[in-house]
Amino acid sequence: MKYKTGIKSVLSITVFVSALGYFVDIYDLIIFSIVRIPSLTSLGVKGDQLLSTGVFILNMQMAGMLIGGIIWGIWGDKKGRLSVLFGSIFLYSAANIANAFAPSITAYAVFRLIAGIGLAGELGAAVTLISEILPKELRGYGTAIVASIGVSGAVAAGLIGENFHWQTAYIIGGILGLIILIMRIKMFESGMYTSIKESDVSKGNFLKLFTSGKRFLKYMNCILIGLPIWFVVGILITFSPEFGKIIHVQGTVSAANSVMFTYIGLIFGDFTSGFLSQALKSRKKIVGVFIALTNIFILVYLFSSGFSLFLFYTLCLILGFSIGYWAVFVTIGSEQFGTNLRATVTTTVPNFIRGSVVPITLVFQLLRGSVGMIYSAMIVGIVSVVLAYISLYNLEETFGKDLNYVEQIE
Repeated sequence: MKYKTGIKSVLSITVFVSALGYFVDIYDLIIFSIVRIPSLTSLGVKGDQLLSTGVFILNMQMAGMLIGGIIWGIWGDKKGRLSVLFGSIFLYSAANIANAFAPSITAYAVFRLIAGIGLAGELGAAVTLISEILPKELRGYGTAIVASIGVSGAVAAGLIGENFHWQTAYIIGGILGLIILIMRIKMFESGMYTSIKESDVSKGNFLKLFTSGKRFLKYMNCILIGLPIWFVVGILITFSPEFGKIIHVQGTVSAANSVMFTYIGLIFGDFTSGFLSQALKSRKKIVGVFIALTNIFILVYLFSSGFSLFLFYTLCLILGFSIGYWAVFVTIGSEQFGTNLRATVTTTVPNFIRGSVVPITLVFQLLRGSVGMIYSAMIVGIVSVVLAYISLYNLEETFGKDLNYVEQIE
């Protein structure tokens, strides 16, 4: 009885500390979107340059996440899930503290690049670890809890970014990360990974995802089902002050409030989608429903006019709920591959989606000059939804799948 109680305690600590780590990860990921205008203004950026410079720095952060996703994913399969959870949080915490003292736009961008590399390891390693230590019938609950608590970090970022100086907001994020780093001392490595760690099985071979047509298509499908999530966050919410003026919102739209309400919706969306996927014993059905909701509310957002601030922020909240299939989306990716490639896939998939903000914003900017912000966003948004549906259709249902196996790599 004491042994079983001890096991439950270890599992609870792992889920809880992973959730807190993801909380800080989301805080640090989102904080630039919130303090973009005051921080860039203090560094001498003015007028129309606030948008273009903001896109540049956001793209630097997301490019860092693409690089970091590959680095940490490979590291997680070769050296262990816990090593990623320790290394990544230290790197992005240090980079965020450095951001508070950036003397120029160039330094600001470099620190966001480094922060992005660090941020890339958090979620994938946490979901991989939880997926491997929880019973297969319960792992959806574990990832839903991590995601629901984690995304509330954006709400904290919104409140702190709105009420504190932008430098203080960065420092708070860095200190929180260092505190979580200390708490992780009590976490333990996955038994599934430990069983293959010293074996001759090929582990963390990222390039092998591209040498098999079947494996490559499965990997790409895992990535593309998340496109609508980061279209909404990276375009509609990040640039909500500019959209608010175009659709004649009655009042001045605050990016901090837009982010906060979106992520409040995401908390409930992740909780709902995660638990519904357990109740219905299907990941795919729930993701399909949430993508449909996202499509509807993208169009409502773009083609509404004259909303009050209250109604606009309510729409941000509803949009956040509709993209709240993030936990299920990452879980699907984790469940598609064997133990020797699982961390690589689970870490790179969400970061490639986050990194998709780079081409999404570039295409958005390109189209904006000829068709305007509204129709540019509509085109990019619809394409992202269509690609997500096609990819979801092509993936296997993985609810209840036994994950204790290795990927056969030739």
